[in-house]
Amino acid sequence: MAQIEKIAHSQEAKTLAKLGEIAIDKALNQKNETESNPSPNEPVELVTGRTATGQRDFNRAKQVLPDVFRGMESDFYCGCAYKGKEMDLASCGYTPRKSETRASRLEWEHVVPAWVLGHQRQCWQNGGRKNCSDNDPQFKSAEGNLVNLVPSVGEVNGDRSNFAYSAWTRNPEPMYGQCKTIVDFKNKKAQPREEVRGRIARIHFYMYERYQLKLSRQDQQLMCAWAKTYPVDDWEIKRDQRIVKLQGDGNHFVSERKTADYCA
Repeated sequence: MAQIEKIAHSQEAKTLAKLGEIAIDKALNQKNETESNPSPNEPVELVTGRTATGQRDFNRAKQVLPDVFRGMESDFYCGCAYKGKEMDLASCGYTPRKSETRASRLEWEHVVPAWVLGHQRQCWQNGGRKNCSDNDPQFKSAEGNLVNLVPSVGEVNGDRSNFAYSAWTRNPEPMYGQCKTIVDFKNKKAQPREEVRGRIARIHFYMYERYQLKLSRQDQQLMCAWAKTYPVDDWEIKRDQRIVKLQGDGNHFVSERKTADYCA
């Protein structure tokens, strides 16, 4: 097997070793022909009402995300409690790395970065993310997809930037107090805490299939290992059910537990 980055725990390593040659490129890039999953090149009608059902742009998505996470107000990367837009850093033992102001702020994180969703589009070439957000309905839909958005400590959101996820150490040196997520700025990668790795994998599968993106072989192997090691949990199920009510579609890798079909 080609060499890949070390997985943080032995269970993950064993799972990864069993994967061998994973032929999921075709499956991950197939077009879903249902009306709830149109081609990313087809016209997209975005809804604006808070109680409407359908795809939203990022600003409209942020208005309904508190409803998605009601009763589950805990940041994705560190497990910090939050209320409104304020993070309770003491609740998770978080120590700001650089900016206490940003660390204390709730931000909505794109698990699959907006850069990945848009950097190859013409709108990005002609004016970057702002131009895409203003003028490209397909990008607006992807940027505001509720499946891909999670609450984050602002500082960690900023530090993670558009870095790919990875796992390279079993004993991470703390960067944010007791928070178990770390960022490698030199190599441009982020190692998320174990509790969210399966969630990250299933969000990746959904987004890459939904918008016909292409995972590298290395990322496929890592995400499959994480999906198998960390199965669907109650948080994902509840979150997905709420997203379906607001968006009209959710993540079938959660609701139907189809990951095994892509990572067998």
